[in-house]
Amino acid sequence: MGTILDEAVHALRTWQHDAAPVQLHPGDLGWFWRFGADTMAAAVRTWSRDGRIVAVGLLDEPGLLRLTVAPDLRRDDELARQLAGDLTRPERGFLPAGEVFLETPPGALVRDLLRGDGWHDGDAWTPLVRDLAEAVPDQGLRIEVTGPKGAHVRAAVQRAAFDGSTFTAEQWRDMASAPPYADARCLVGHDQDTPVGAVTVWSAGPGRPGLLEPMGVHRDHRGRGHGRAITLAAAAALRELGSSCGFVCTPSTNTAAVATYRSAGFRPLPARLDLRRAA
Repeated sequence: MGTILDEAVHALRTWQHDAAPVQLHPGDLGWFWRFGADTMAAAVRTWSRDGRIVAVGLLDEPGLLRLTVAPDLRRDDELARQLAGDLTRPERGFLPAGEVFLETPPGALVRDLLRGDGWHDGDAWTPLVRDLAEAVPDQGLRIEVTGPKGAHVRAAVQRAAFDGSTFTAEQWRDMASAPPYADARCLVGHDQDTPVGAVTVWSAGPGRPGLLEPMGVHRDHRGRGHGRAITLAAAAALRELGSSCGFVCTPSTNTAAVATYRSAGFRPLPARLDLRRAA
């Protein structure tokens, strides 16, 4: 991994805090790492000031940039104008021309600037958080932590949980060999001997929010409470890793996912809106 990716992961770790989990988590980079280090490097954008990274973006899809800013600089005028200029000029290479979407933290000044430059509110996302100060109740599934020998099982559950997923055991190994996974675990939940759900949890270090990304239940085993069970297992794993709370964000239109997380003790926070620039 190149130095700039090391620095980006480190910055994202230090920016996580309980009052308002940051828009982008080191686990988001970790999950994207399944596509390989070269693809990872091409998808990350960073902005620096005086040798310090002050903003990090992940081009999660060709037209979707997930951007976060150092908490102490969210209302910094100079940085906001730099970001807005880079994001509105395709020739600078941060975003392509045409329709694009941008996720940024609530209250970031760059949002205000872009709204005045042809961008509009887009889709709503619901963040949810669970405090991990107290022990998490037993979830009722047999949980296995995925290692290299179980990567094919973890990958198969992922494909069965998400339509269109192409996740493979090789991709799991790429992800698991990357630095963010040093503080992560993949869990597979079994109903007796049948794998029925899976989740990956990412710690940002002791005392900081941990992330669930992704969580899914096998399409043939839904409606039996397995989503709640695997989510509770994820919360317990994050607590063991020292996380202060568990954090997850899902489209507000995915009411089933929101309900599942709430059933596992996750509390919804105010909805977040991404920004959309029309073609």
